[in-house]
Amino acid sequence: MNGTPRRACEATGCGYVHWDNPTPVVAAIVEYEGRIVLARNVAWPKEWYALITGFLERDEHPREAVMREVKEELNLDAQDATFVGHYEFRRMNQLIIAYHVPATGTIRLNEELNDYRLDAFEDVRYWEAGTGYALRDWLQAKGYDPQVVGWARGAG
Repeated sequence: MNGTPRRACEATGCGYVHWDNPTPVVAAIVEYEGRIVLARNVAWPKEWYALITGFLERDEHPREAVMREVKEELNLDAQDATFVGHYEFRRMNQLIIAYHVPATGTIRLNEELNDYRLDAFEDVRYWEAGTGYALRDWLQAKGYDPQVVGWARGAG
C-alpha cells in the first residue's frame, strides 16, 4: 500500500477499502492521408486539439478499443494499431494506452467532437500531459523533433 492514504469503511468487520485505481484509456495517434489527425472535444477551448481517446470496455483488448474509438469518433477505418506506450495522466487518474493507427475513409465527427485538423508530422506540437507525451515519443521514433505547445495543462 506504500503509505498512500485510502478511504475505507470504518464499520466493524466491513474491511472495504476504496483503492481508487486508475482508469484505462486508449489513445490513437491517427495517421490519415500522410498527416496526423488532432481533434477538439466540444467542452474544450478553441485552441485545444488532441488525440482521439476513449475508455477501455470490459473484455475488450486495448488494440480493439482504440480501433473502435477511431471509427466511433472520426468514422475512419483503422488499418492497423501499433502499440506506442503507456502513460500516466494523474490529473484524471488515468492510464493512457497509446497506439499509432493508420486510417482510411471520410472523416465525420461524432457528437463528442466539434472540429479537427490535419497536421504534417513536422508541424505537430505536443502537450505536456499523457497523450501529448505519447505523440512526442512516436514522432521522435520517426525522426522528428516536435516542440511543446504552451496550453498543455488541461488536455489529456
